[in-house]
Amino acid sequence: MKRLNATLTTALTLGLGATAAAAADITLRVADSLPVGHYMTTGVLEPLMAQTRDATGDAVAFEHFPASQLGKAGDMLSLAQTGVADIAYVGASYVADKLPLSSVGELPEAFTNSCEGTVAFWEIAKPGGVLDQAEYAPQGVRALAVLVLPPYQVFSTGQISGLDDLKGLKVRATGAAKQIALSKLGAVPVSMSAPETREALSRGTVDAVAFPIGSIQPYDLAPHLKTATEGTNFGSFVATWMISQSKYDSLPADVQKALTDAGAAATLNGCKETDAADAAEKQAIIDAGVTFVTLPEADMQRLDGTMAAVGDEWAADLDTRGKPATQILQAFRAALAAE
Repeated sequence: MKRLNATLTTALTLGLGATAAAAADITLRVADSLPVGHYMTTGVLEPLMAQTRDATGDAVAFEHFPASQLGKAGDMLSLAQTGVADIAYVGASYVADKLPLSSVGELPEAFTNSCEGTVAFWEIAKPGGVLDQAEYAPQGVRALAVLVLPPYQVFSTGQISGLDDLKGLKVRATGAAKQIALSKLGAVPVSMSAPETREALSRGTVDAVAFPIGSIQPYDLAPHLKTATEGTNFGSFVATWMISQSKYDSLPADVQKALTDAGAAATLNGCKETDAADAAEKQAIIDAGVTFVTLPEADMQRLDGTMAAVGDEWAADLDTRGKPATQILQAFRAALAAE
């Protein structure tokens, strides 16, 4: 009887706790540097917020601050860590000094679309994954959702007909992976955030940009561009939506579960929507006056050979700095091969 009473008391306590959590008025502040209506917001963040609200019976509300209202792209990780924002969009290459290992998803590895890269990266970045343990947990954050963009192309203000046309060009490229790749081809990588790119093109600060097809229109870059590569892989971009571990731990268990489940679902939804929209986005860019160019076969073979060495070089460099980059690269490659 004592055991039964204890069990009933525990169940009642848990039940009251769940009811209290469901009735709680929790508002989470979300910050990003993306333009209003950006496809990453509609594909990942909005579904994450909607599913969380549904799962908690609207006990959780969100205040969304887009377009760098709370800080610039490079500030987002700090905003989450300090509690200025509860959830923040963190581009790995914008905080490469703090999250260098996350650039593994930006390497020109064996994936041809967003979902291939995203699913593999999520396997190592989700809570408990090798990247989470090596990099996110020590920074006091956890990934709720991620998105790896389709392979980048080079978009130029001038004519591109072959790889030699890239020599000497100042190319906007974020992250060590893409910068290594472009340097090997004789280009001059210039690091800047996506929101700064349009002005840089208009002023001639850069001659070209390494960008995914889906990001050209949201940042209104097409009017400043003439030609672009197609079918190449100059690396990618890793986007994460982070929450501090301390904030996560402060939330009721049902809210934690709702956020975790919603983030995993939003991760898959985001990559599917990104891949589905790529063809339409490409046509819109063509309609805006940009010509896509297929490189000669000899150039494509040369490019493949150059890109194949980038990952190992990236890992070797970070290994010398005491980072377990080779371990992370091997885990990412294994996740890609398992799909």
